[in-house]
Amino acid sequence: MTRAEHCVVACAETWRDNGEVLASPMGTIPSVGARLARLTFSPDLLLTDGEALLTRPGGAVEGWLPYRRHLAMVSGGRRHVMMGASQLDRHGNQNISCIGDWERPARQLLGVRGAPVNTLNNPVSYWIPRHSPRVFVERVDMVCGVGYDRAAAAGPSATRYHSIPRVVSDLGVFDFATPDRTMRLASLHPGVTVERVLEATGFPLTVPDAVPYTRDPTPEELRLIREVIDPDGLRDREVGAGAR
Repeated sequence: MTRAEHCVVACAETWRDNGEVLASPMGTIPSVGARLARLTFSPDLLLTDGEALLTRPGGAVEGWLPYRRHLAMVSGGRRHVMMGASQLDRHGNQNISCIGDWERPARQLLGVRGAPVNTLNNPVSYWIPRHSPRVFVERVDMVCGVGYDRAAAAGPSATRYHSIPRVVSDLGVFDFATPDRTMRLASLHPGVTVERVLEATGFPLTVPDAVPYTRDPTPEELRLIREVIDPDGLRDREVGAGAR
């Protein structure tokens, strides 16, 4: 099995036990993961076609979700998003807007988009296909998605629904299950070492004494990934041929 397939399973686990919420995966591997979760251990998940239709894995339409209803779900917390990040710091602050000083940025990115509302209203996890010190930084150049430190500083109105359950990269899985709510290495993908993760991370990372490996896909999960959800192998393009 490939690294991409371990990443798919790690992303799928993000929605385990979420119940009837809207899964909003952004990226190929999160999308494959959400559909895998729906077909296996999280059958109550709601998935969209990216527009206004609620669909089953495979494309069968089972409902309609107009934009106004979508916004109501966001404000009510009935959604779990998996976003990307151009920068992510140890507290979970995310940047997708610009690189460099705000007054004269070196690079313009997507813009803030819906990241602040997402992080303050419903669970938000992150998918990073290329784990490097350029992404995992000590301090983000601009805060778009709100991390644990800034949510705490803003008070109960920000922390009430704030949650970052999981960060998945091509090297491992991370969470914030530490006393100060900073990032912790939760599992390594098979073939990856703790030393490699630390070298690719631009801030101090909490590492438990014993770090497990990300679980293997089951035979049925592999069949679903390879034959039903992603028969064209798009997942491997997102992680890269070198991560096997």
